Amino acid sequence: MTSQVVPSESTTPHTHILKVMLVVDDSHAYWHHADPRVPLGQRAALAFEGRWFGVKSEARVGNLVTVMGNRFDAYPEALALLHSWGRVPSAVRPWICHWHTQLSDAIYRKFTGEYLPDRRAAGHAAVERDVVARWVEGEFPGRWTAVTCLKFASNMLSAAHDAGLIKSRRDPRQLHRPNVPDVALAYLLYLLRGVRIAGTLFSNPYLRSVGFTQESIVDRLATIPGIAYRALGGIHDLEWQFNGLRDWGNHTAAVTA
Repeated sequence: MTSQVVPSESTTPHTHILKVMLVVDDSHAYWHHADPRVPLGQRAALAFEGRWFGVKSEARVGNLVTVMGNRFDAYPEALALLHSWGRVPSAVRPWICHWHTQLSDAIYRKFTGEYLPDRRAAGHAAVERDVVARWVEGEFPGRWTAVTCLKFASNMLSAAHDAGLIKSRRDPRQLHRPNVPDVALAYLLYLLRGVRIAGTLFSNPYLRSVGFTQESIVDRLATIPGIAYRALGGIHDLEWQFNGLRDWGNHTAAVTA
């Protein structure tokens, strides 16, 4: 009998964000078309021939499928659920893309889950591209050229904007604490429950990226579908109402409404 492999967050720095940013619409198209039963190696040809992403070059489609595999196929239960949902509400899509980009990209995770929250906590209301480029160089001294660090900064800022963490695409870019829908938070918590991450379920870069501390997310649990939380006399009781992410999603009518 073989034990089930538990997916993990990626810890190896890579340059995927230089090729593919948050791409919410393309991600949604991928969830719709990518049958988990079809091997990933066959998907690029299917995607190009079937125009999953509209009229894009074969090279661009290949890049998209490669990165989507890293972001979504690496978490099979999530991809199976997203594929079965069909149409995901537009208000929820950016958050799913943000969580999965964080999971699969250690640099983006640190940028959105540590650097930007630390900047907000220090009293800064905005961020600039050159400042982020210097942060990238400081995190990985000598690894990339100044031009590449600037590209990292541009693309991560654009992705953060699409995720609702930043208000503007131009400097100075105002930092923003978004209002995340309950369904998106439930998706994240059920997703993280089945993934090996650094930190804890309630104290991690995923929640911190959208402004939650361990204390503040506990206050929000009462409204999150699929999780029952009670505190009485200093005793905290957390009850998962479903067995896992897919079970939760299949029973959550709000997601597909």
